[in-house]
Amino acid sequence: MCSGVALLRSQLCWGLGRCAGCLQGSQDLSWAYGKDLRRIPGFLEDRGAMLNLSSALRLQQGLQTAGTTGGLQNLRNFNNQDFEHLRSLCLSQGLLFEDDIFPADTSSIGPNLLPKDKLQQIEWKRPRELLRNPCLIMDGVSRFDIIQGEIGDCWMLAALGSLTMQKQFLEKVLPKDQGFQSDYAGIFHFRFWQFGDWVDVVIDDRLPFLNGNYLSVHARTSNEFWPSLLEKAYAKLQGSYQNLHGGYISDALVDFTGGVQMQFSLKDPPPDLEDVLKAASKSRCLMGCSTSGWMRNTVLRNGIVQGHAYTVTGAVKIRFKNQWEHIIRVWNPWGHGEWRGPWSDGSPEWDYVEPEIKEELYRKKNDGEFWMSYENFREQFSWLCVCNCTPTFLDFGDQRHTGWSVERHINLWNPLLATGRSNWSSGAVSKNPQYFFKVTKHDPKSYNVVISLIQKNAEGVHDAQKLKIGFFITTENSKVLKQDFSLARDVSSCFNLSPGTYAVTPATTEDREFEFVLRIFVKNQDDNENSNSQLNPAPPMDVPRQIQDSSYKAIFLKYAKQGSAIDALQLQRLLNDMVLQDEMTSVGGEFSFDSCRAILALMDLNSNGQLTLQEFGSLWRSVTKYMDLFRREDRNCSGFLDVYELKSAIQTAGLPVNEQILHLMALRYGNVYKRMGFADFVSCMLRLETMTYAFQNLAKGGPQVLMTVTEWLTLVMYI
Repeated sequence: MCSGVALLRSQLCWGLGRCAGCLQGSQDLSWAYGKDLRRIPGFLEDRGAMLNLSSALRLQQGLQTAGTTGGLQNLRNFNNQDFEHLRSLCLSQGLLFEDDIFPADTSSIGPNLLPKDKLQQIEWKRPRELLRNPCLIMDGVSRFDIIQGEIGDCWMLAALGSLTMQKQFLEKVLPKDQGFQSDYAGIFHFRFWQFGDWVDVVIDDRLPFLNGNYLSVHARTSNEFWPSLLEKAYAKLQGSYQNLHGGYISDALVDFTGGVQMQFSLKDPPPDLEDVLKAASKSRCLMGCSTSGWMRNTVLRNGIVQGHAYTVTGAVKIRFKNQWEHIIRVWNPWGHGEWRGPWSDGSPEWDYVEPEIKEELYRKKNDGEFWMSYENFREQFSWLCVCNCTPTFLDFGDQRHTGWSVERHINLWNPLLATGRSNWSSGAVSKNPQYFFKVTKHDPKSYNVVISLIQKNAEGVHDAQKLKIGFFITTENSKVLKQDFSLARDVSSCFNLSPGTYAVTPATTEDREFEFVLRIFVKNQDDNENSNSQLNPAPPMDVPRQIQDSSYKAIFLKYAKQGSAIDALQLQRLLNDMVLQDEMTSVGGEFSFDSCRAILALMDLNSNGQLTLQEFGSLWRSVTKYMDLFRREDRNCSGFLDVYELKSAIQTAGLPVNEQILHLMALRYGNVYKRMGFADFVSCMLRLETMTYAFQNLAKGGPQVLMTVTEWLTLVMYI
C-alpha cells in the first residue's frame, strides 16, 4: 500500500476512536380541567405603499428537511416563502407585503364559493384601513373571540376553539413575533402540521369583505384580528377559502397539533367512552363533536344545529339530587346559539346543584357555550373526536406511569400492489411494504397500540379525489386482523394486543399511487415517578453488563490469536458473543463473516487482514457509540431502523447524507423492506464515517480529490 493511503487510514481511524377510577366529592370536578376546579379552561400607523413581491424576489432556497419528530426545529417554509426575509425586505423599502401566491382576487376565494356577481363584489381591506389601532391579540386568545363568517368552516373553527384552550399547541400555531405595532409590514405567518412536517405559512393581511361585512371569520372585539388572519393562512394551505367550505374536524385537529386523532361514534359508543372523556380532559386533549343531517346549518327547536361542528370544552361529574350526574360542556363556533334542554342556561337543574359548584360552572350568557347531560350529548351529536400528540385519551384504568413511543414511516402506495378489496389475500398483503413493531406490555383493561394512516393529497386535490384507505395488522402466526377501509384522509384505530411482534401493512382499494404517512403508537409502562403522558424520549440506553464491566483490552485478549491480533473469523465470534447479548441488537441478525471481513478492512491500518489491540480499540469505541445511537433512534424497540430513522441517526452522528446516498445505503445494508438491523447498521456507519473522513483528508478542505489509480483502487478494493 502506498504511504499516502496508509497515513490517511491512520488519521481516519484515530478520528473514529475519539468519538465515543374517579375521585369522590367535589374533587370529581378536577378531571375536567386538568389541574384546578377554580380555573375554567381558556386564556384564560399610517398606510404604507404597496409592494408586489414577484417570484423573482422570493427567498431562493429549497424546502428544509424534516426531522424525526417533525418539530418546529425542523420548520419548513410553505412555498419557500420565508417570513423574516420577506418582512425585512418590505421594511427596508417602506412597502407593505402583497402575496402573489395567495393574491387578493377571486382565485384565492375559489370559483364556486359564491355566485359570480357576488365574487365580483368582493373587496380586500387591511386592518389598518378599517381601524386606526388594530391589534393581533387583545387580552389573550380565547374561543370566545371567534365569530364564524359566511364560509362554512365550522369544522376548522371548532378545532380552533379547542386549540385556544391548550397553550402548548397554540404557541406552535400562532407565533408571537408579529403584530400591528413594531415592524409592521402587512405580513403575518402561522404554522400548521402537514403529513409529518410543521410548515410556516406566510400571508398578507388583506381580508375579504362582501357588502361591507366579513366574508371570513372575525373576532368578537372589532379591533382584534388573529382569527381572521389565522383562517386566511389555513385557507392558503388548503388552496382557497372555498376549500374550507365543508370539512372534517378531525383533519383540522391534526393540522393544529401534529397529533393522533380518534373518532368515536356516539350512536354506537364504546363501553368505555366516559373513561375516554375523563382521560382526555385530564391530559389536555383537544376535543370536538359534530351533528348529522343533510340540511346543514338547520337549527332545531332545541337549539342544536344540524350538519354542524362544535367544540367540547369540558366534562364533569357533579352531585345532583343525591346522585351523580355527568354533564358535558360544548361550544358553538357561531359564537351564539345554544342548547335549550336540561342543564342549559336558565334550566331548573342548576337549582339543585351546590352553590359553590354552580358558581364555578354556570354562566347565563349567549356566547355559544352550554352544558348538557351525557345522555343528551349522545342523543344530539353523532361523533366525538379526540386528539393529542400521543393517545393519552386511552390512558385510563389502573396505570399510573405510562408513556407512548411512536414510529413514523413515509412512503408511496405502489399502484400495482393495491389491496383492501373484497378479494384481498394474505399473499397480496405480503407484497406491500410492511412495518414491524413490538408489544411488550399488556393490560386487558386498556388499549396499548394505536395505528394512524394518513394519505397525502396531490396539490389542490381534496375530498373527491381521496382514496379508500386502511391497513392490516399481521401477527407472528400470520393471522391478519383486517381494518375497515374508509374514504378519509386519516384512518386511526386503537387495539389491545398481547405481547409479541406484529406487522402493519398500509393498503388502498384503488390502483393509484399516493404518498402516505403511517404512525405506530405503542404504550410502554415506565416505573419512573417523573414520567408523564407526553411522548417519551428514546428508551434508556442500557449497555450490556459485560460491555460495562470489561475493558476492550480484556475482550481483545480473550479472542486474539496468540494474544497479538484477531482475524475476521475471530472478530465475527467476538462481536456475536459480546455485542448481540441483548434482544434489541440480536433481532436483526448476527454479524456475518463477510461483514466482519469488511469491518476489519476498514480498521486494518497495516492491510494484513488482522487487527492489533490499538486498531481494535478504535473499532470497539465506534461499536459502543453506534449501539447508543441505534437504541436512541429505534424508538419502538423493534430491533430495526427504517430509512427515516437511519437518516436521523446519520444526521445525529454529524455525517453528510442526501436522499440518493440514503437510498443506496438502504439497498446495500437493509433487508427486503429497507430496514436495518444492528449488525448491518454497524457495517453501514463504519463505512460511511470512514469514507467521509477519507475524503476530507484527501481533499484538504477543498471540493475535489486528486488520487492516482493505485490509491483509488486501494481504497475501493480493500476498504
